[in-house]
Amino acid sequence: MDEVTVTQMASARIPTLVGESHLCLYASNLDDKEHLALLIGNVADQYDVLVRVHSECFTGDVLGSLRCDCGTQLNHAMKVIANEGSGILIYLRQEGRGIGLLNKLRAYNLQDQGYDTVEANLLLGHGADDRDYTIAALILKHLGIRSVRLLTNNPLKTEGLQKSGITVNARIPLQSCITSENAAYLLTKVQRMRHLLSLDSFSAVLAEHDNGFKADRLNTAATVSQVPPINDGIKYLLKRAASHNQRKGRPFVTLSYAQSIDGCIAAGPCEPLALSGAQSLTLTHELRATHDAILVGIGAVLADNPRLTVRLVKGKDPQPVILDSNLRLPLSANLLQNSIKPPWVATTEAADMERQRKLEAAGGRVLRLPANEQGRVDLCSLLERLSELGIARLMVEGGASVITSFLTKRLVDHLVLTLAPVVVGGLPAVDRSGQCDPRHLPHLRNLRHQRLGDDLVFWGDPDWGDA
Repeated sequence: MDEVTVTQMASARIPTLVGESHLCLYASNLDDKEHLALLIGNVADQYDVLVRVHSECFTGDVLGSLRCDCGTQLNHAMKVIANEGSGILIYLRQEGRGIGLLNKLRAYNLQDQGYDTVEANLLLGHGADDRDYTIAALILKHLGIRSVRLLTNNPLKTEGLQKSGITVNARIPLQSCITSENAAYLLTKVQRMRHLLSLDSFSAVLAEHDNGFKADRLNTAATVSQVPPINDGIKYLLKRAASHNQRKGRPFVTLSYAQSIDGCIAAGPCEPLALSGAQSLTLTHELRATHDAILVGIGAVLADNPRLTVRLVKGKDPQPVILDSNLRLPLSANLLQNSIKPPWVATTEAADMERQRKLEAAGGRVLRLPANEQGRVDLCSLLERLSELGIARLMVEGGASVITSFLTKRLVDHLVLTLAPVVVGGLPAVDRSGQCDPRHLPHLRNLRHQRLGDDLVFWGDPDWGDA
C-alpha cells in the first residue's frame, strides 16, 4: 500500500460549552472515514501540547450509555484541555475499539451472556483491540506538534503514537467514574488490556452490586499474551500426525469444534453462538498454531465472519481454507480484508468464472476441484490437492455440514470436542437428516479429557472399525 497520508478537508470555528474552539476535518488514504481534530487555544508548532486521542463511541458519546466510560472521558478531556488554555482533542472514527457499531452491539449481547469485553471481541473474530493510531499521529504532525502530554489510561495509545514518530513526554490519567453497569467492563480493561486505573475503586462497587463478577477476579491478571504450556493432548496429536504422514498420502485431519450439552453448535442456520469459555478459546488457538491449514465451510464464514488466526497465543497463523462450492465468499469478508494469509477457496469446476476473478483480485486463491454426487466439493480430491500444496496437518472447525461430511467420509484422524455446560436447542453439530447414518459414526479410542473453566474438552481417535 502507498504511504499513509492525511489531508485537511475543511475547518471552522466552533463555540462549545467549554469555550471557543476550531474544528478541523481530515481525510486519509488509509480508510474512507472522516477524522476530526478540535483545537483549543494556540497549539501550532508547540511542544508538550495537551492531547486527547478519543475513539468514536456512539453509544457513550451520543447516547450517554453507562456500559462504558467513553462519554464521560470525552467530556472530562474537553474540560481539562479548556482549563489548560490550549490543547487538541482528536476524534478517530474507529467505533467499538475498531470493530464497528454492528459488531459492538453483538459484543454487548455476548457480554450479557457472561463473556467479558475481550472474550466477546475474540468470539466475533476480532482482536481485543483493533484500533490504530497512525492517523492521529499524522494529524499531529500536520499541525506541527513537536511533542505531547497525552490524556489516556491506555498504554497502547501511548505506544501507538510513539511508534508513529510522536514524542509522548507525559501521560495524564483520566480516572473513570465506576458504576455497577461499567465496573466489569473497566476491570477487564485493567486486568486484560493493561489500562491504568486504580483497582481500589472497584471493590466497593462490585461488593454493592451483584453483577456476576467474583471478588477473586480482582487478583486475577489474565492477559491475551499469556501462553500456557503445551498440553498433553497437543503432544499426543503431534505424535499421531507424524505417524500418519508416514503412512498416508493426505493431510492428518483434526476435527475440532465446541458444542452444547444437547449437541448444538449454533442457535440456528447462520445464527452464530458463542459457546467456548476463554480458556477453551485459547486452547483452540493453540491447536490452530500446530496445523498448517484450517478449514471451515462457507456457512460458518457467512455467520461468523472469522479471521481464523492464532492471535491469543504465540505461533504461526495457519492457511485458511474455505469450502465454497458456489463461490459465495463476500469480498468484504475478514478473511479477504483483514487476514495475514488470504484464503484458499475450494470450489467445484462448475463455479462461476467471473466470481473467481473478483475473489482472486481481492487476494484469494481459488482451487477448482471435482464435485461429489451432491454437487459439492469432493473432500478426497480436496485433501489430495492440499497435500500437493504442502499441507501436512489440517484442522477442520465446521460448520455442521462440514463436520458431518468429514465424519461420514471417515476422513477424521483426531477429534477435539469442547463441551459447554449450556442447553441450546438449536443447530446440531452432526446433521442426521441427510447422508449421515449414525451406525457409521465412530466411537473414540485413546480417549482423554480435561477441564478448562466450565468447559470439558475431549480428545480421541475415531475408531473406524475395518476402515
